[in-house]
Amino acid sequence: MLVDVDEVLGMFMRGFEAWVGRHGLEMRFDRYALFQNIFRPGESEHVDVEVGRDLLNQFFAGPVEHMDPVPGAVAALRELSRQGTVVILTNAPAHSREPRSRWLTKHGFDYPQVVNSGLKGPCVAALAARTLGRTAFIDDLLTNLDSVATAAPYVARFQLVADERMRAMAPAAPERHARIDDWDEMGKAIAAALQGE
Repeated sequence: MLVDVDEVLGMFMRGFEAWVGRHGLEMRFDRYALFQNIFRPGESEHVDVEVGRDLLNQFFAGPVEHMDPVPGAVAALRELSRQGTVVILTNAPAHSREPRSRWLTKHGFDYPQVVNSGLKGPCVAALAARTLGRTAFIDDLLTNLDSVATAAPYVARFQLVADERMRAMAPAAPERHARIDDWDEMGKAIAAALQGE
């Protein structure tokens, strides 16, 4: 089983929002985006994208360690790990490897970690080819799910968006990838998929 981190295992948006606030800025959740949701108080235009990128790079360098885990994720993965191997598949920048690893260990996600760049389909296909069993992939981004559908259509795909403020805005295709935003339900659905049900 291959699992994304941000907005799947970790409450990324809430953590990043707190970091943005420490810099005198605010986030407004009116679209499914990151940098375009960052504003100076009282202004109607979002900050320059480069300002957002700089804040994100700073966040991943250390403050990312302080985000909360998604409710139910620890218990669900612990149960699923009895059924097969869990691998964390993240697109976090390279300079975040140590902070991310510490966060994963601290919160009970002490599983092998693979750092990817770009769409995840090719990486998922390569990892799935190394096992004889069924594989499941969980991510919040439709682009990654579609990429996996193209590169490894035999992999069971699930979408989860942890932040309830973003759920209705998140692009989804439930006819192609199961959409479940609750880890209790997600754990059961993944278990069934891995058993071929």
